[in-house]
Amino acid sequence: MHGLESGAPQVDIWTAVGIVIVCVFLSAVFAGSETALTAASHARMHSLEKEGDKRAAAVNRLLRQRNRMIAALLLGGTLVNIGGSAFTTSVLVVVAGDNGAVYATVIMTVLLLVFAEVLPKTLAINHPDETSLRVAKFIAPFVRVVGPLLAGVEYIVRTVLALAGVEVGHGRTVRSPYDELKSAVDILHDEGNVERAARDMFGGVLDLQVLHVSDVMIHRTKMRTIDADLPPAQIVREVLSSPFTRMPLWRERPDNFVGVLHSKDMLRALNAAGGDASKVNVDEVMFAPWFVPEATTLEDQLEAFLKRKTHFALVVDEYGEGMGLVTLEDILEEIVGDIRDEHDLAVQGVRPQPDGSVLVDGAVPVRDLNRVMAWDLPDEEATTIAGLVIHEAGAIPEAGQVFTYHGFRFEVMRKIRNRVTALRVTPQQAI
Repeated sequence: MHGLESGAPQVDIWTAVGIVIVCVFLSAVFAGSETALTAASHARMHSLEKEGDKRAAAVNRLLRQRNRMIAALLLGGTLVNIGGSAFTTSVLVVVAGDNGAVYATVIMTVLLLVFAEVLPKTLAINHPDETSLRVAKFIAPFVRVVGPLLAGVEYIVRTVLALAGVEVGHGRTVRSPYDELKSAVDILHDEGNVERAARDMFGGVLDLQVLHVSDVMIHRTKMRTIDADLPPAQIVREVLSSPFTRMPLWRERPDNFVGVLHSKDMLRALNAAGGDASKVNVDEVMFAPWFVPEATTLEDQLEAFLKRKTHFALVVDEYGEGMGLVTLEDILEEIVGDIRDEHDLAVQGVRPQPDGSVLVDGAVPVRDLNRVMAWDLPDEEATTIAGLVIHEAGAIPEAGQVFTYHGFRFEVMRKIRNRVTALRVTPQQAI
């Protein structure tokens, strides 16, 4: 008590206050740094490092040793929290007697909760990149200094877990980079940072490696073909009346394709024949068909189109039977959406109705319907909307039947033999 009367304890109290403030500040730095560094954008840090930003390089080095970095920050935060609390308690016990421990607990709880946890972490999570760049040059040396100690701690932890029968690193599900990228873009779209068109284009690029030509091809029932044994004049008329520049040719039976006729080649041959279509030799004008397996991914098919410098291929199944055709445009449409020019057919097969329902041709691909209507119908088990209904029903439905799947009402409007050709699809919220 003599020290209190001489005034010396006043200096000790202010020193104690200063030490506590420093401990709370350091605790805030460690807590905010942990939040910022774990939430920092890898893409932006990588870009800044390539531009020569040394702070970004330090952030990337820390992120490459994420486990050790987090352990170091937890160690630093624990040390300053314990140190600050112990010092505050010892001082308040001297000043306030036995109640000093209670006062110290209340004071440090409030200080650490508000100023060393909530405040810095809120700031860091709202500005993770900027905060990471600011703290990296201080955190990196600290991680290097305590690294050997943390290595010992990691060894002890692994040993204890091994004795308990737990293998570190096993049992964790690692998402593919494809899933991570697609989910990130979906989240940005939901938050309003990425427009729907940009999200669809980005998703289309990623989907090239998981979709197959069978998912986007024009089915053989929808193909426009020409009998190669028809008179040349009739073949010329067929080519000129078609909205397509390339026409498959067949002989004997419709699925026996013998060649592909390009309209420009036909016009050149017609010009060389002096305009007399009967003198055109179709066999000399057509080029050999290119057959590709239906299981080929769109990524591989796009690369093959570019290498062969051609835009058209016929699709066959594992038995060599013709399934349909695929073009370069079909693949590009998976990225940029529907591509139409002045010669394309106007019928798209999707007709929204005033009551909120949509009349859909059975052959419309589920992916195209999702893109046009901003729906999320599954397309893993079926390519077309009719195929989806048949898959879910487990049978070929009759006209007039109604089903409810995936939050939508499906009404079969028309059926021709075993094909569902028209449906009315209504979102449940529109019912």
